[in-house]
Amino acid sequence: MEMQAEEAARRWLAGQGVSQVRDGWVSDEEPDAVLTANQVAHSWAGEVFAEDLDAADQVRLAFGLLDLLDEYWVTCEIRFANGGGEASLPADVLWGHYRQRLEADRDAEAVTYSLWVDWFEDHGTSATAFTEVLGNDIDRVVAERSEALLRRARRVLECSGPVRWTVKELTYRTAMRLPALHSAVFGGLLASFHDVYGDLEPAAALTLLSRLEIPTNTQHLAELRHVLAAGHKNHYGSPGAWDNAVRSCS
Repeated sequence: MEMQAEEAARRWLAGQGVSQVRDGWVSDEEPDAVLTANQVAHSWAGEVFAEDLDAADQVRLAFGLLDLLDEYWVTCEIRFANGGGEASLPADVLWGHYRQRLEADRDAEAVTYSLWVDWFEDHGTSATAFTEVLGNDIDRVVAERSEALLRRARRVLECSGPVRWTVKELTYRTAMRLPALHSAVFGGLLASFHDVYGDLEPAAALTLLSRLEIPTNTQHLAELRHVLAAGHKNHYGSPGAWDNAVRSCS
């Protein structure tokens, strides 16, 4: 399905006079100027949502463009188009495509970065986004344990630091039932402490941390245990706490 979406995006760009060459991209308007994928994304991704297509097809085309260009800016244009009110994109299609890319056996950095800095850091959207990309499915992930579902779960957990603790705690606890997800839960807990907008409850996070089946010499494990035991919620809310933990654990 992703390959079909990518080819549809390639055809759409060709219709805009943009084609791929060995070293990048060129447009009919300036055939001697080689463009990067990032430049193409900034110049044309937003135009997808001006096409005479229904909203679902616009979303499909935009994600095809993301597959083709692999540029974070495409996700920005998707989010801009989902600005709210009557203009909002169809949620089932939007989040369905996020889930597909998170499950795919290919690099997903643009998608996870989009979740982290846009959808998850905004408390107006983080609960919905987290629930859609993982929270609703965590029981199925644990029950089925397919590689695709596990891949999605790991990616979401590791970038979920900014999501409110009350939103993600149950998902973390459910993920703990599967040792294959323990390292990703640790990544989520670590990000929940270190991210500027990270959120956790120290006592509850410490309980989860104590149950993780990960190597005792895991980098930052001892320091995270130290700061949580001291009741610290966030690196930026407790200046110096992490440095003190490093000194205490060295």
